[in-house]
Amino acid sequence: MKTTVENLDPSRIKLTVEVPYEELQTSIEAAYKQIGSQIQVPGFRPGHVPNRVIDQRVGRATVIQEAVNDRLPELYREALVEADRAPMLQPEVEITELPNVTGPQGGQLGFTAEVTVRPAIELPDLEGSEITVDAVEVTDEELTEELDSLRARFGSLKSVGRKAKTGDFVTIDLTAVIDGEEVDSVSGVSYEIGKGNMLKGLDTALRGLKTDESATFTTTLAGGEHEGEEAEVTVTATAVKQRDLPEVDDEFAQMASEFDTVEELREDLAKQVTDRKIGEQAVAARDALLDKLRTEIDFEVPQAVVDQEVAQHLQAEGKAADDEHGKEIREEITNSIREQIILDVLAEQTQVGVSQDELWDFLFQTSQQYGMEPAQFIQGAQQAGQMQAFVAEIARNKSLAIALRKVTVKDSAGKAVDLSEFIGSDEADAASAEDAEADAIAEDEAAETAETVEVAEVEDSEDAEDAEDAEK
Repeated sequence: MKTTVENLDPSRIKLTVEVPYEELQTSIEAAYKQIGSQIQVPGFRPGHVPNRVIDQRVGRATVIQEAVNDRLPELYREALVEADRAPMLQPEVEITELPNVTGPQGGQLGFTAEVTVRPAIELPDLEGSEITVDAVEVTDEELTEELDSLRARFGSLKSVGRKAKTGDFVTIDLTAVIDGEEVDSVSGVSYEIGKGNMLKGLDTALRGLKTDESATFTTTLAGGEHEGEEAEVTVTATAVKQRDLPEVDDEFAQMASEFDTVEELREDLAKQVTDRKIGEQAVAARDALLDKLRTEIDFEVPQAVVDQEVAQHLQAEGKAADDEHGKEIREEITNSIREQIILDVLAEQTQVGVSQDELWDFLFQTSQQYGMEPAQFIQGAQQAGQMQAFVAEIARNKSLAIALRKVTVKDSAGKAVDLSEFIGSDEADAASAEDAEADAIAEDEAAETAETVEVAEVEDSEDAEDAEDAEK
């Protein structure tokens, strides 16, 4: 097969491919066999119709078309590999020449394929690079917040007759009115004043209300049929309760944890905060490295890919192709594609592989995020053809972790940060590979031993039968 590459622009190429008849012969014979099994010709059994008879009955052009349609995707992939380019969109393929459809067998297949490809980029050398993350420090305020959060879990609610204030829990009824018409209402909802996670203006309206008192305010509805519309909302406090927190003493420590003293509980909470901040350091280091790569690698993101992503996003939201929202999300999508390109190249250079276990772990965790049963999520992903995209995402994350091993990470105090707990190490990977190879060898040896034993048992059985025959 001969492949010629023409660069139409930095992110689009034209492949011109010529395939000799000899390289298509296997596919053509398979097409003859396939068609021969589907037609009935007097004097010949299905599947045993000679090629010349098939040419007469259905025409050699039909056979050639069957063979080309079957083989073309593989030939296109081989041409891409030969051109050393990675496609980002489906190609525009045109057949320019077919093997002889009349006369002697021979000729060649010719086709062109225009395709948007990943821009060729060069990654910077990360050896010796340094990035900085925040130092791990647990303040008294943070420790108090952790302790108060734990106290809240064991607190109790008590009704009060005073005016509601921030931190109180209020049972509320809500009614929304637009142009004098009630459009929505809810009742019996428990809400903590100050959370700010319902309607804008609700906290202000509730502060100062006593039980069975109401207040009216204007706000923008956050959900339902009238989401985004301005409405007049009336809120009624049907109950006002304050949360009483337990005293911080040894008795509380014994009730809320496995520790006997408050001092032990405080030490454990400090360790939890420290561990969480160390995990945040790993995330911050990852983000800092990604920012470094974005800054140091300059290239044009293929606009055709951006156009497709924007169109798919609008379609998923039920919006028209020319909706203004497309302009709003274009920059975000462009940056996302830029990041994917960088990480895909990084994954190739670091030769990252994705194991079956890693894929299943990813699918299980993702299904939990969506609140779905793993089996249901996996089935949906397979039907939607998303599995390859998931594999690519895992590879990108792994490649960034491996790249972090080449970088020196220090905290803001100048102390080196060890992230091996989160990104692994080259030594651990090498040891794991050796263990996997040893396991594979052991499995092969066990299989060979079992096969030898089985052969020996068969031979012993045959020898016994021969002996019985001799005695007779």
